[in-house]
Amino acid sequence: MDNNNKPCSFNKIIKTSDGCEIVLELSKNDPFFDKKKNLLHSKGFDIREQVQFNRSSCPDAIATILERILQIARIIHLEEVELYFGKVNGCSLFEYWSPKNEVETLNSVLSLINSYSSCERQNEVNFLQTLQDEVFRRIQEFTDKNKVESRIDKSCSCDKEKCLVKWGESNGVKTSLKIACVEGAGRGAIATKDLKVGDIALEIPVSTIISEEHVHKSDMHHILEKIEGLTSETMLLLWSMKERHNCTSKFKIYFDTLPEEFKTGLSFGVDAIMALDGTLLLEEIIQAKEHLRVQYDELVPPLCKNYPDVFLPELYTWEQFLWACELWYSNSMKVMFADGKLRTCLIPIAGFLNHSLYPHIVHYGKVDSATNTLKVPTCTALLFWRAMLS
Repeated sequence: MDNNNKPCSFNKIIKTSDGCEIVLELSKNDPFFDKKKNLLHSKGFDIREQVQFNRSSCPDAIATILERILQIARIIHLEEVELYFGKVNGCSLFEYWSPKNEVETLNSVLSLINSYSSCERQNEVNFLQTLQDEVFRRIQEFTDKNKVESRIDKSCSCDKEKCLVKWGESNGVKTSLKIACVEGAGRGAIATKDLKVGDIALEIPVSTIISEEHVHKSDMHHILEKIEGLTSETMLLLWSMKERHNCTSKFKIYFDTLPEEFKTGLSFGVDAIMALDGTLLLEEIIQAKEHLRVQYDELVPPLCKNYPDVFLPELYTWEQFLWACELWYSNSMKVMFADGKLRTCLIPIAGFLNHSLYPHIVHYGKVDSATNTLKVPTCTALLFWRAMLS
C-alpha cells in the first residue's frame, strides 16, 4: 500500500497574462528519476512541462489539454513494479500503464485543480470547472469499466476484525468501512454507505498508529539506541516481535487479527520455489532471505544473550523474525507526520485495505495537522457493499 514513499513532483497552476498554465515537473529526488526522464524524453516531453490554456479554450481544447497533462502525469506517477514489468496495454500514450497508475494520475490532477484557489477571472474559474468535470467523467468511466461485484463470504468469521473496528472507534477512529471476507479475495474493507470521490472513508488518530514513538517508550530503546547503524525500522521490527505476545499491549486486538503466516516470497513453499526456478524473481527472493538471515544472526542472538530479560529467546527465533519482516514488508505504510518527518508505520484497520488491481484509495500518507489524524479519501465513487477498498 505504500504509494506515499515517492517524492512529490512540483506540480502547480500559475496565472499568465491571458489565462493560466499547469506546470508538471518530475522531482530530481524521485528514486527512478533517470528512467522516468528517459520515458518523458522518448514521448517528446521534458522533466518540466508547462501546459498553457487561455480564456477562450473550448471544451474540445480542454479535452486535448487534459490528455497532454495525463500523458505526462502517468509517467511521473509510475511506481517500481510498473517500471519493472512495463506497460499493461501496449505502447500508446493514450493507454494507461496500470489501473492503479491511471486512478492515481486522475486524482493527482483533481487535487491540483482543487489546490488552486486564487483565481480572480471568471474565465479561469470556468475553465478549471470544465477541466474538473472532465476528470470526474473519466474517473466515473474508469470505475464503470472496471466495476467489481464483490460478494461477502458469510461462512467466514470476522469476529476479531469486528472487535478491531470497535476498538478503533473507541479510540477515536471514524470510519465508513467494515471488515468482511469477500469471495475470492479474503479479508477486505467494504463500504457501509455510498461514497463519492474525495469522501473520507477512514480517519485515524495519530495515537492509534504504530510508529517509532512506541519503541522510544519501551524497555528496549536504551539498548537499541546504542547499536551503531540500527535503523528505526529495524527497531520497530524487534519491538513488534515482543509486543505481539504482550497481553497488556494497547495493540493486542490488532496483533490478534494478523495471520500466523504471510503469503510473501519470503515464505514461499517448495512448489512455489520450483515454479520460479530460473527466474530473476527467485534470485531476488533468495538474496533477500540470505540478507535477512545474516542480519538476524548478527543482531538477535547477541541481544538475547546479553539482555535475556528484555529480549526473551523464545520470542526471538528466526521464524518469529521472518514473520515480523513479512508483517512490515506487506503492511507498513510511510506516513508524513505533522512535524514534517516521514515515518514507517503500522496502521490498524487501514492495514486491512487490500491491494486491488482496481483501487478505490491511493492517497493516505499525510497527517492532517489541524486534527492530528490520518484521513483516507476515496479516489473513485464507491457504492454500499459494491466493492472492496484498496
